[in-house]
Amino acid sequence: MKSVYNFVVEPIGERYNNVKKIGDSELITNTEVFNHQHVNRLAKVISTPANFKTNIKQGDTVLVHHNVFRRWHDVKGREKNSKSFFNENTYIISIDQIFLFKSKDKWQAPDGYCFVKPIKAVDQFNVEQERPLIGIVKYSDSVVDVGDLVGFRPNSEYEFIIDSERLYRVLSSFITIKYEYQGDEEEYNPSWA
Repeated sequence: MKSVYNFVVEPIGERYNNVKKIGDSELITNTEVFNHQHVNRLAKVISTPANFKTNIKQGDTVLVHHNVFRRWHDVKGREKNSKSFFNENTYIISIDQIFLFKSKDKWQAPDGYCFVKPIKAVDQFNVEQERPLIGIVKYSDSVVDVGDLVGFRPNSEYEFIIDSERLYRVLSSFITIKYEYQGDEEEYNPSWA
């Protein structure tokens, strides 16, 4: 199956990531279908669009929008699938629903996005654990370089957990400044990530 303008993907694992293994037992962390934080976001590319070229190839792993695999209830309380749903293992998504892709075991950001790792706060009077609106570029679309210390616009970051690391997805156009390292920057990854 091949689409003219869209990607065809299948989820890696289940539609929801709501079970944690603790020792020999399993703990269900969420039973709601509407909570976006427990929706699986990893998918495998079955086919790429026929109408345009992309760096994303068949077989690559992609990080998708939380609504791709999500189920929801309509106003009458009936459970529905997302508009991307084709069948239980097949979903059709557009390029703007892909935020990161893994090709040859290396994560890469598609055009327009970068992922920023937050850094620890150094101000002893600050109750926040991380410095706001500043971080180290982890994955980039080459607008900024990986490892750059950057600042970004307020409310432009969106949180993801990727390989047990908490990262912010930021549109590359929302990167506002590149800082020089001062020597006190330390990446921040909370214990729950």
